[in-house]
Parts: sequence; structure tokens; C-alpha cells
Amino acid sequence: MQYAVSLEDIRAAEARIRPLLAPTPLLRARTLDAIAGRALHFKCESFQKTGSFKARGALSAVRALAEADAARGVVTHSSGNHAQALAWAAASRGIPAHVVMPTNAPEAKRRAVLGYGGRITPCEPTLAARLAGCAAVQAETGATLVPPYDHPLVIAGQGTLALELAAELPSMSHVIVPVGGGGLISGIALALRSLRPDVVVLGAEPLGADDAARSKASGERLPMDAPRTIADGLRTGLGELTWPVVRDLVPRIVTVTEDEIVTAMRLVFERLKVVIEPSAGVPAAVALRAAELVPPGASVAVVLCGGNVDLEALPW
Repeated sequence: MQYAVSLEDIRAAEARIRPLLAPTPLLRARTLDAIAGRALHFKCESFQKTGSFKARGALSAVRALAEADAARGVVTHSSGNHAQALAWAAASRGIPAHVVMPTNAPEAKRRAVLGYGGRITPCEPTLAARLAGCAAVQAETGATLVPPYDHPLVIAGQGTLALELAAELPSMSHVIVPVGGGGLISGIALALRSLRPDVVVLGAEPLGADDAARSKASGERLPMDAPRTIADGLRTGLGELTWPVVRDLVPRIVTVTEDEIVTAMRLVFERLKVVIEPSAGVPAAVALRAAELVPPGASVAVVLCGGNVDLEALPW
């Protein structure tokens, strides 16, 4: 099967982003190992530029633009981390970033986009309104669309995380990755397919936004149906490019409840001393169940995808 992104594409993305993005750390906590019954290694993308892994994909796409295209700027639709990441990436190249944001986006993330120099166009909180907003901005400015996840350059950028893990953690037997639109898990799975085919990639998803788990079970891509979860970054359904990768290269999607997400967030705050957002609590919650998911002696990487939590709306 031919996928949208190859290992060569991911290595090229790494060359583009490395001047501005340093590798993020791996952290351990004996208490969390004891709860899980396995060795857990937390990849802290909460320490990444703009507070999430999204900076990888956004910078990959922005740095790949030809000069004439870059001069007209970039545009996306996002309510959160991709919006911030694209605004920052565009600022690093000195080009405009237009962000179509739904009116129900967290105020903290809206302020962050403005702080990075992004130009916000508000829209109603529907996918149709987001797409229409992007089309209007493109028609007016000629800006290049950089989608949040379903784009080869974005997927390749997210896959650079796997290059770091493969180098940092030779003992890795499993990696637990959150699943929203699928850009992150696709990039990681495609990189490890070539670099470390022995590593098992497990998806982590909220039970209240389980389109990936349902799609895996049915064998066809199913739409996201009225997601209900505090993990706002994982409310998006799989894309046309990401679904085949999840279908073929991710053997299992594990779902967790809202209570499990909150418990995992608290434990990461308390034991790792790391601030994470609810979306990162999802893979952490799956990791805490590692004894039932992976064999004894497994060395498990856990991707803490971001730390842009709304401190005015902590779930405890």
C-alpha cells in the first residue's frame, strides 16, 4: 500500500524543522511505573514550542513553501493547538498567518494565536463554517491552506517525533499515541514501520470521541458523531490520508473514560510535575492500564501531546 508519506519525507521534514525545534525530553516516574506494572517513558511534547507537537507539522509545512507562495501567507481552521502552531511557524518565516477559529474556541488559545501574530477570522462552530471561512480567506489573499492534520507535509512533520523516540529509547517495544485527526499517529506509525517495525503502535482515544476505534472495528472510516469529551484536541475525526495508516499500521485503538482521563492528568501533574492538557491525559490513562495491554518487561513510550490546558477550566 502506498501511503501519503514515506520515511524519506519524514527525514526531510526533520531537516526543515531542526534549526528551530529541539528534541523534547523523556521523563520517568516510579509511582506511575508501579501503577502500570510496566516501564513508562513519557515523551513531553508539552515542552515543545507553542506547547504541543503541532509545531512540528506546522513548521514542516511553512518551511517547505516556495518564496512566492510564502509571501501570500498561510491559512487554516483550528480551535486550538494547530492554530497556535501555524501562527508561530508563520512568524518564524515572517509571513502572514490567517486562522479561522470557531467562536467557542477556548479564550486562552485565542489569545495565544494573537500573541504569535496570527490574524483570526471568527466562524460558527461547524465544519462547514470553518471550511467556508478558509475558502473566503484564500480567495481574498491567495494564502496557502495548511490543514490541521490531513496533509503530507504536516504528517511528515509529526513523524519526526518517532525519529527522536527511536534514537532516545532503543528499548522501546510499544508507543501509545493519542488519536484525533490522526496526523500524529500516522506520522509515527509510518516512521516506525521502516525504522523499528518491531515496535507496536497503540492508539489512545476518549470513549466519548471514538471514531477511530469504531472505524477499526468496522473496517471503514466512520464519521465523528457528536463527540463528548474534555479532550478537546481529540474531537476531530480521521482524515482521508490518515485513515489508511491507522487501518493498516495501528493494531489497536484503546478507549478510556472521562474519569480515567482526569485521574491520569492529576497523576501526571503530581508525579511528573508536568502540566498537560486533557488530550495528553488520554494516552497517559491508557498507559496506566499497560499491564492489561502489553507483556511483562515491555518498555512503553507515552506521547504527552500537549500542555495547553485552560487553567480556568481544570477538570477537578
